[in-house]
Amino acid sequence: MEWETVIGLEVHVQLATNSKIFSGASTAYGAAPNTQACAIDLALPGTLPSPNEQAFRYAIMFGLAIDAEIGKRSVFERKNYFYPDLPKGYQTTQLESPIVGRGHVEILLADGSSKSIRIHHAHLEEDAGKSLHEDFHGMSGIDLNRAGTPLIEIVSEPDMRNSAEAVAFARKLHSIVTSLGICDGEMSQGSMRFDVNVSVRPKGSEEFGTRTETKNLNSFKFMEEAIALEVERQIELIEDGGKVIQETRLYNGDTRTARSMRSKEEANDYRYFPCPDLLPVVFEDDYIDSIRQQLPELPDARQQRFMDSYKLSAYDADILSADADTARFFEATVAACQDAKLAANWVMGEVSAHLNNDEKSIRDCPVSAEHLAGLINRIKDNTISNKIAKQVFESMWQGECDADTIIEAKGLKQMSDSGELEKIVADVIAANPAMVEDWLAADESKRKKKMGGFMGPIMKATKGQANPGLANQILSKKLNALL
Repeated sequence: MEWETVIGLEVHVQLATNSKIFSGASTAYGAAPNTQACAIDLALPGTLPSPNEQAFRYAIMFGLAIDAEIGKRSVFERKNYFYPDLPKGYQTTQLESPIVGRGHVEILLADGSSKSIRIHHAHLEEDAGKSLHEDFHGMSGIDLNRAGTPLIEIVSEPDMRNSAEAVAFARKLHSIVTSLGICDGEMSQGSMRFDVNVSVRPKGSEEFGTRTETKNLNSFKFMEEAIALEVERQIELIEDGGKVIQETRLYNGDTRTARSMRSKEEANDYRYFPCPDLLPVVFEDDYIDSIRQQLPELPDARQQRFMDSYKLSAYDADILSADADTARFFEATVAACQDAKLAANWVMGEVSAHLNNDEKSIRDCPVSAEHLAGLINRIKDNTISNKIAKQVFESMWQGECDADTIIEAKGLKQMSDSGELEKIVADVIAANPAMVEDWLAADESKRKKKMGGFMGPIMKATKGQANPGLANQILSKKLNALL
């Protein structure tokens, strides 16, 4: 039997406010445990919440960015459950009247086509604290620094049919919220967390299968792995005569294993009721319109601008425009070197590879846009070859100043003296008679490829500093003279 996968996402986005959603406590990351939890966060008797206007503004910005309905009357409910890192015994969230209604997000697929993923709604809520298990023997520690941090939870419709679409959707959401500036996008710090709902059904069936929810995935890679593992598990279970149970699951990215956490709750398990401490928040049209007027450039518009202004392909423009910080880095590089194509190649190539290898974001890139542009300029004026440029870039990555200083200090200037290269090429030809005979005996269509065999010895003789174009030109001239 052929199976179809059905995927929906619930995405928790931590809003980049300076203080929490209902208190004045700081949201700064990395503070010592329990140093950023005030009386309201600790749920001490007699405390009352005070809404943070910036959190509402950020949520509306997101709604406008995805062309969603904005809930002009936003209401908070209490979601009641017990957990050690939830001192109030309930979470203040939204159920009946969320701040963002139905919208949609366009994603680009690998084959170049696009697909619209529907958003059911996005609501405001407060985060819980964090339970710590690693540093305690037989006990758990509780850190309430995160308690009360403002979140929007984005709930998609089950419109995705494979892990690639789910990852593309997650990446697009990351691109939107970071471009808006409402979230820093640091997934390793919990700024974006993904809950993935997965079910399978016979291909062609209209009825959904039983879904499971894998919670708190904090990387695109883990999401892809978790979906693949869960799809395989469900199909094997059904084909072996079993039934999928609706449950919440956890995925361990280190061991690439998943386990059941608990049976899946329904809304009525949480005994939702309106929060008596918070009045409904009503937004006037003028307030929403003022936010609309201040929206920054969004990823789709930026991609089109990159294609129009820099003559980039749709693929290159999509990669470079998806992340606001990467887009700024790229544009700063272009401004300093005046070569969009080379800048794109280097940002998507060496820069991206080194960032991935060192698990850094572009914000932490040790090579500035200006220094990268300086390196590109030395390629453009033939001071160094592309091969030497990679060597220089490696030194720059390690903090060894700018390209000009490194090139000068290490004597890496490209050899472009035609007289000197003439002699070296002649020596290489004389030292390799068998290669010469092979080249002379080859068909004209194969000679160009065989000529590449001479470039290795030439580069070795010049310690990699020969100008490849000039060396190739001299080589071609000398070999053709032997015909």
